[in-house]
Amino acid sequence: MTDIMTSANRQSGPAHLFSPLQLRGLVIRNRVAVSPMCQYSSTDGLATDWHLVHLGSRAVGGAGLVMTEATAVSPEGRISPQDLGIWSDQHVEPLARIVQFIRGQGTASGIQIAHAGRKASTKRPWEGGAPLTAAEGGWTPVGPGPLPFSEGYSAPRELDEQRIKAVIRQFQEAARRAIAAGFDLIEIHAAHGYLLHSFLSPLTNQRKDRYGGSLSNRMRLLLEVVGAIRAVIPERMPLFVRISASDWTPGGWDIEQAIELAPELGGAGVDLVDCSSGGAVPHVKITVEPGYQVPFAERIRKEAKIATAAVGVITDSEQAEAIIQSGQADLIMMGRALLRRPYWPLHAARSLGQEIDWPVQYLRARD
Repeated sequence: MTDIMTSANRQSGPAHLFSPLQLRGLVIRNRVAVSPMCQYSSTDGLATDWHLVHLGSRAVGGAGLVMTEATAVSPEGRISPQDLGIWSDQHVEPLARIVQFIRGQGTASGIQIAHAGRKASTKRPWEGGAPLTAAEGGWTPVGPGPLPFSEGYSAPRELDEQRIKAVIRQFQEAARRAIAAGFDLIEIHAAHGYLLHSFLSPLTNQRKDRYGGSLSNRMRLLLEVVGAIRAVIPERMPLFVRISASDWTPGGWDIEQAIELAPELGGAGVDLVDCSSGGAVPHVKITVEPGYQVPFAERIRKEAKIATAAVGVITDSEQAEAIIQSGQADLIMMGRALLRRPYWPLHAARSLGQEIDWPVQYLRARD
């Protein structure tokens, strides 16, 4: 693939990648979004200077939307003890500080609210990622049933209907705090094997009640979370949902079920489906290559008639431009590429022959 620094001025007209996207009352200045990426750098869920610099630098770099990492709606909903959180009012002010800086760069801010479910209570990746013991401060995870995620993981406590209602309230209260912090949009994390995805997938949800079995029953929890959040956020505020469009294994959640889910999400008030994949079960073989998840976003957008975001090994400006121009997705979520190059959007615009605003402090380096 052509590097963004060497494909200058090949765009014959205005770049679709740098056109604005309006969702409800929010106008996102371009189609480049910073994908949620866990930093495992919080204490008691509080955002720190690390989060300010990490997220703020991507806003300075020209992204249209900056998303926080998966932000836990409860202490037991954390992947690790160092996850970002939004389960108490104490979390609001540190997040508001970050939002204010992001907004000052002309960038929209989004928060991904999450519950890790049966994949909770683990060490940070650079500490090995293994499940925590009780002596190490670990806790008992929860899930749709008692199936552990993998060997060595604790059997989750099955959520009864009373506890399910409590989880829904936790998501709703997290949304209220996100509004108080000033975020422009909210994304619900229903992917990667975490709690909401584990209810969707028949591999992990073997319940016999109204939250398991049929597709409509397996969708129920996510749709109830969407309804609870939509009831308390402003009409003008967009609501995203990240899904895994496939479990990549026979008998699991797949694109056909995702296409059935998407219009239900739209009818419940979701504005965009963020299309990732995998994470429900371990040891799945996935051929990871440039744009490997883009077909999911394309099919959901065209067949379910809802806006989508594409994510996964999108690293090149012309690749990203083609995805937007051809109508495969409405937004590009970028992760590792923006860890490597926080100012990717500024250089990508130049490579596409597009003039976009640079921070005035950096103008001396533009030309």
